[in-house]
Amino acid sequence: MVTRRNPIFDTATTLGKILGFLGVSAICGVLVAGLLVPAAAVSGSAASGSIQFFDTLPAELTVNPPSQATTILAADGSQIASIYSENRTRVSLDQMSPYIKDAIVSVEDSRFYEHGGIDATGIMRAIVSTARGQKQGASTITQQYVNNVINESLVSQDKAADVKLNGVNKGVGDKLREMKLAIALEKKYSKQQILEGYLNIVFFNKDAYGIEAASRFFFSTTAKDLTLPQAALLAGVVNSPSYYDPIANPDHAKQRRDLVLGLMLDQGKIKKADYDAAIATPVTTKVTQPLQGCAYATTAPYFCDYVLHLLYNNPAYGATQDERINRVSRGGLTIQTTLDPKAQNAAQAQVNGTTGDNPDKWGATIVSVQPGSGKIVSMAQNTVWLPQAGKFDQTQNFNVDVLDSKGNDLNGLGGFQPGSTMKPFTFAEWLNEGKSMNTTINAAVRRYPQNFPWRNTCSTPVNGWYDSSNGTFDLQNSDAGYYRPMTVLYGLMNSINTATFASASQLDLCGIQKVVDAVGIHGGNPARDGSGQITDPNPKVQMTTLGNLIGSTQTAPLTMASAMATFANNGTYCEPIAITSVTDQTGAKLPAQSPNCKSAVTPEVAHGVAYAMQEVLNQGSGSLIQPRISTKTSFPIAAKTGTNDSNGSTWVVGYTSGLATASWFGDPLGSQLRPGRNITVNGKFYPSIDGYMIAGPQFSRYMSEIAPAYGTNPFPAPPSNLLDPPGYRTTTPNNNTPATTQPTQPSTQPTSGNGNGNGDNGNGKKNG
Repeated sequence: MVTRRNPIFDTATTLGKILGFLGVSAICGVLVAGLLVPAAAVSGSAASGSIQFFDTLPAELTVNPPSQATTILAADGSQIASIYSENRTRVSLDQMSPYIKDAIVSVEDSRFYEHGGIDATGIMRAIVSTARGQKQGASTITQQYVNNVINESLVSQDKAADVKLNGVNKGVGDKLREMKLAIALEKKYSKQQILEGYLNIVFFNKDAYGIEAASRFFFSTTAKDLTLPQAALLAGVVNSPSYYDPIANPDHAKQRRDLVLGLMLDQGKIKKADYDAAIATPVTTKVTQPLQGCAYATTAPYFCDYVLHLLYNNPAYGATQDERINRVSRGGLTIQTTLDPKAQNAAQAQVNGTTGDNPDKWGATIVSVQPGSGKIVSMAQNTVWLPQAGKFDQTQNFNVDVLDSKGNDLNGLGGFQPGSTMKPFTFAEWLNEGKSMNTTINAAVRRYPQNFPWRNTCSTPVNGWYDSSNGTFDLQNSDAGYYRPMTVLYGLMNSINTATFASASQLDLCGIQKVVDAVGIHGGNPARDGSGQITDPNPKVQMTTLGNLIGSTQTAPLTMASAMATFANNGTYCEPIAITSVTDQTGAKLPAQSPNCKSAVTPEVAHGVAYAMQEVLNQGSGSLIQPRISTKTSFPIAAKTGTNDSNGSTWVVGYTSGLATASWFGDPLGSQLRPGRNITVNGKFYPSIDGYMIAGPQFSRYMSEIAPAYGTNPFPAPPSNLLDPPGYRTTTPNNNTPATTQPTQPSTQPTSGNGNGNGDNGNGKKNG
């Protein structure tokens, strides 16, 4: 009979492991005083001198709050989206079920409340088990917390490659250092603080860091409401999140859960009846998959993306963009925005309903701002962020610029040709120079040759001409019946190109430029030099380029809405803003946006423009789209229609006293040159689309629903010198009857080269 040998001393290798471990422990003999009793107990004892080695908590273990999800909120506090690198929501210990606290201690560190950071009994047990060929860990919850804190710090510094995992790439030195830190940690924090920190930082799943996120992910509940079987299961997952994953490996998860329940029973944490009931409970999950990022926003994904880009571009959030992105995705920020969910839902419903199934991928947008603050109330477009069968998917934002003023990316498309929505700014300069809107001008003039005597006090020379005798073409209106004398007011309200040029010919083009600049209008696409390098991220819309008088430079809808809001705000322009407050996970305030307003035109000019643009809807080019609260009740509202040469960019931009909105419909793809003629939209055929036809009803229905909540007070009357005589009601000059024929096809000439362009015009609109 062979005598059985003690397996501890089976081999030299085993003995070597034991002696090696004890040898290292001897070298670090100062551990002994801290191994057996809690750190609090050694204070003042004979052992206190021997643990001075552990007194200093290294800077690398400064326990900062772990990575948390950032939340983007609408103005009413409802959630728009969650942004994170690690899906984690920190909760206090009193917001956790007693079951999870008992379960995690039972299975991970049964002597947690007895040791001072290092469990000597556990270490010896691990040595013996390892010697028997059964590898067993000896890390306490405190040590695990230390390890998690170190790794979290490394990841937050973009040093994920340096992360060390238990049993994978840790050496003896790493373990000794971990022990040192654990003892120091226990001297600094209470057991409750350590347990709370551990349960908030520990990894459960790639979509669940910390107990709150794990509770929501696996069971669609909160950490506070975890049942005993649920808590035991989650406590078991921590040991090996993949192997004990209850979704992928429910059998493994049940075995581990039942082990945890047995330990809880043995340690007196639960009664036998509770144990029996929990053991009999099948392993089931009710997964709530976190949808992180703006692509999964509950509403307004493009507004959400715009908000993120504002933060990513803000140096207050980090020296580099990578640092800013890290701050947002890991910082647990709460971002309060200006978005009104009711207005957003109405805007989204309108743009979706405008195009229907939309196989031809026509674009529709609505964006609103609040006069007096610049707050963006809604931002919608008729596309989906993520590809879906039969849907027009697009990740670029149709409503904003390509770049911000510093040249940072905004993920915007850059806008569209605004057409005749640019005409009110020439009209504003007419009033600014003290001229009456009822002055008669000669809109029969169609030729403006190269040597035309424009008045221009700006340094930028006049660019462009209209002259068929010079190889280009004469200035055109949509309807042949409007080449005749008319008042400036009549020309604006019926959107007559020749009237705009006739009035501009009597003004300083530089004055028009100052108005356009003051109300924030700029090009949505960056200017580039011959080599393609950006020379200006937000270039001026040069009003000395004649085509810009009637809207030939692409401009973003947000820009146009903010410009028109100036007239609603008594001539004061406010930059658009989207973020009202940002707080971090400690509640500290971070830089946000606040209203930035400045005087652009006088109140008298603003009131005159409002008067004229009300007439656009009362009896001009927008008379078919007058918004109403009901079928019988209208409210004071001013607006301007707009259409570019190709009919591929159509607009209505307008405002009440409390809300300014840009509504656009057209071609958003590629070069945006697809003509809006002979097309079918939402089942209806259009020989040629115009501002009042699709963008107009979209604007009207939206404003009817939302504008009353923001105020629809009457606009102040303009001074009598701008009306001349007071209360004048426009009529057709010389008793000419407005034409009732359909508008002729606009010119198909390009809007570049000679600086020419064409806007919408003609009385045919109001006759349908």
